[in-house]
Amino acid sequence: MSEVKKPPSSGPSSSGGSGRWTRFVTARPRLSLLLALVVTALAVFAGGGVADRMGSGGWEDPGAQSTYAAEALEREFPASQPNLLLLVDAGAETTGVDDPAVAAEAERLTAQLAAEQGVAGVGSYWRTGVPALRSQDGRQALIAARVLGDVKTATGVLERIAPRYRGEHGPLRVSLGGPVAVQHEVTTTIQEDLLRAELIALPVTLVLLILVFGSSVAALLPLGVGIVAILGTNAVLRGLTEFTDVSVFAQNLTTALGLGLAIDYALFIVRRFREELAAGRDPVAAVGATLRTAGRTVLFSALTVAVSLSAMLFFPMYFLRSFAYAGVAVVLLAAGAALILLPAALVLLGERVNSLDLRRLWRRGPAADAAADATAEPGRGWGRAAALVMRRAPVFAVATTAGLLLLGLPFLGVKFGTVDDRQLPKTAESHVVQQQIRDDFPGSPGGGLTVLAEGAAGPAELAAYRDRLALLPGVVRVDGPVSSGAGARYAYFSVTAEGEAVGPQAQDLVGEVRKVDAGFRTSVTGQAARLVDAQKAIAGSVPAALALVVLATLLLVFLLTGSLLIPVQAVLLNALSLTAMFGAVVWVFQEGHLSGLLSFTSTGDIETTLPVLMFCIAFGLSMDYGVFLISRIKEEHDRTGDHEGAVRTGLARTGGLITAAAVILAVVMVAIGTSRVTNTKMLGLGIALAVLMDAMVVRSLLVPAVMKLTGKATWWAPGPLRRLHERFGLSEGESPAPAQSPTPTPEAAAAAAEPERVPAGSA
Repeated sequence: MSEVKKPPSSGPSSSGGSGRWTRFVTARPRLSLLLALVVTALAVFAGGGVADRMGSGGWEDPGAQSTYAAEALEREFPASQPNLLLLVDAGAETTGVDDPAVAAEAERLTAQLAAEQGVAGVGSYWRTGVPALRSQDGRQALIAARVLGDVKTATGVLERIAPRYRGEHGPLRVSLGGPVAVQHEVTTTIQEDLLRAELIALPVTLVLLILVFGSSVAALLPLGVGIVAILGTNAVLRGLTEFTDVSVFAQNLTTALGLGLAIDYALFIVRRFREELAAGRDPVAAVGATLRTAGRTVLFSALTVAVSLSAMLFFPMYFLRSFAYAGVAVVLLAAGAALILLPAALVLLGERVNSLDLRRLWRRGPAADAAADATAEPGRGWGRAAALVMRRAPVFAVATTAGLLLLGLPFLGVKFGTVDDRQLPKTAESHVVQQQIRDDFPGSPGGGLTVLAEGAAGPAELAAYRDRLALLPGVVRVDGPVSSGAGARYAYFSVTAEGEAVGPQAQDLVGEVRKVDAGFRTSVTGQAARLVDAQKAIAGSVPAALALVVLATLLLVFLLTGSLLIPVQAVLLNALSLTAMFGAVVWVFQEGHLSGLLSFTSTGDIETTLPVLMFCIAFGLSMDYGVFLISRIKEEHDRTGDHEGAVRTGLARTGGLITAAAVILAVVMVAIGTSRVTNTKMLGLGIALAVLMDAMVVRSLLVPAVMKLTGKATWWAPGPLRRLHERFGLSEGESPAPAQSPTPTPEAAAAAAEPERVPAGSA
C-alpha cells in the first residue's frame, strides 16, 4: 500500500475563481457589505406573506391511483368526499338531535351552508337519516359538505364562512372539523409556534455564542449570517409558490438550518480568522488566509449538506420536495453569506472582532488572565481525550457501536400511518370534533374505502361487481353504486371495513379490492389506499435518493481527502449516528412514552414521509461536522505525516468548535420542537438528538477509535485515484507561509484560542 503524501500547493484549489473572489472581498469590503444588505432588503420585500401562500398537505403521491380517484370523485360526486364537518350538539334543555327545535335550526344551517359559494355536496343527518351521522347517545349529529378547490382555495372559503357557523345557534352549538378544518388549524398553529421558536432560539443562541466567543461583537456575526439566510430563503420559497405547491412545514426547516448552519459556518470562519490574527497577520491578510482554508471547508460542507437535502426531490410528495427547496436554498445562502458578507465584516472590524469581551466581568485580573491565556494550550482537553480513545481504540469502537445499535432497536417495530387531527393539541377545535366522531359515532364516517367505477357499465354489471366486493374478507358492507343519472360515465361504491381505518387489515383490503375483476375501470381511494400508495411511492424512490446521497458523499469526501477509506468511513459512521434518533422516534412518538411530558397524542404509528425527511436532514448535518473534523485532520497529516498526531491535533483544534456548534443547533431544534404540532415536535427533538449524538459520541469517540484501528491505511488510495485527487482535489491546507511571524501577544493568543473552549453549560 502507498500512503497519500501532501498534495502540491498549486492546483484548482488555490487559484482561479477562488483567488479572484478572495481578492474582491478583501479589496472591497464596504461594497461587498452594501451589496449583501441591498439583496437582504429585497429579500424582505420579496418574501413577505410567504406563509399565506403555503399548503399544509402534500403527503400523497399526485400520480397514485388513490389521488386520481379522489380528484375524480370531488369533481363528479362532491358529496362522496366531504372535507368539512359541522358537529351539531343539542342543548341540555332539548331531548336530543331529533327534538323539533333542534331539527329546524339544523335544517336552516344545512340550507345556508348549501347556498355558500365554493361549497357543494351538502348533506346532514336531518336530510338523509343516515345512522352513521348521528351519535350513539343521540345528543350530536353531523352536517357534511365539500369545500371545493385546492388547499389554498379551500382555506380561503373556510376562513370566510367559519365565523357564520361556529358557536351557539339557538338550541344547539356547532363546532367545525373535517380535513379542511384540520389543515387550516395546523397551518395557523405552525405559524404561531414558529414565531415563538424564533423568540426562544435567538436570545438563547446569542448567550451561547457570547460564552463561546467571549466577544459580543464576534457573537453577533453568526446571528447576522443566519438572519440573512432565513430572509433569503423565504424570498426563494415565495417565488416557488408561484409555480408549485410548497408545504408550510418547510418554514421550520428554514429557521432551524438558517440559524444552525450559519452559526456552524461563522464559528469555523471567525475561529480561523482569529487564529490568523494571533499569528501576526493584518486583517486583510488574515481574511485572505481564512477564505483559502476554512472558506473552502465551509463550501465543501455546504455542498455535502445540500446534496443530502436535494435527495428529497426524488420523492413525488410535495411535502418532502418542499423541504428540499427550503433546505438547499438556506444551505447555499448561509454558505454564501458566510463567505461574502462575513469576510467583508471581518476586514472592516479587524482586531475589534474581539471587542466587548464580557468575560472581564468575572475575571480575576488582567495580568493573571493574560498570563493564563498565554500559557494555555488550545483544545488540550480534546487532545487528551483523543489520545485516551486511541489507546483503547478496540474497546471504544465496539462499545460505542453496540450502544448506538442498541438505541436504534425500537425502530425495528416501526409502523407507518397517515397524518390526521391528532397531531394537533387535544384542545384544538378540529381535534376535539374528530375525536368525538371516533368515540361516539358508529362506523367512523369517512374511514372506509371508496371505489370509483368508470365506463359504460350497466346496472347488472355494477351490481355483480358490488356483490363480489361484499364477499371479500374484512368487508362489513358495500353501499352503492351511486351514479349521476342514467347513462352516466361515473359511479362509486362505499366499502365499510372491519378494524381501524388505516390499520394492517384495511391496507390489505386495498390490495384485495384492486384485484377484483370488474370488467370496467376501477380506482380505489380512502385513507388506507392513500397510505398504501404513499408507501409504494416512497419505497420506489428510496434507492435513487440513497444512491445520490451515498455516491455524492463518497465523491466529495474523496476530493477533500484523497483517501479511499475515509469516504466509506464517513458514510457508515454518519448512518450509525442516526440510530438513536430513529429509535427514539418510535419509542417516544409511536409507542407514546413521555407523551404526557411532551404534550402530544400518540397515534400508534409514524407518518410515512417523516423518516425520509429526518434521514436527509440528519445525514447532511452529520456530514457537516464530519467535514470540519476530517479537513483539519487532513491538514495536520499533510503537514506532519503523523497519522495519530493528526487525529489528536485535529480533534483538539475542532472538538470544542464542533461541540459548541452542535449544542447551539440543538437549542434551535429544541425550540422548533416546542411546537404544539406533533410532526414538528418529532422533527425538532429528533434532529436535536441526532446532532448531539453525532458531535459528542461519533466525532469524539468513534471517529478517533476507528481511525486508530485503520492506521496509515486510512490515507491509502490506488495510483489512478491518487493522481485524480492531485489534479482535481481540494484541501484546507494553505501552502504559502506568512511573510512575517511576529510573536503573538498574550491577548491575541487568547482570542485565537477562545472558540475552542466550550463552557460547561453549553457542551
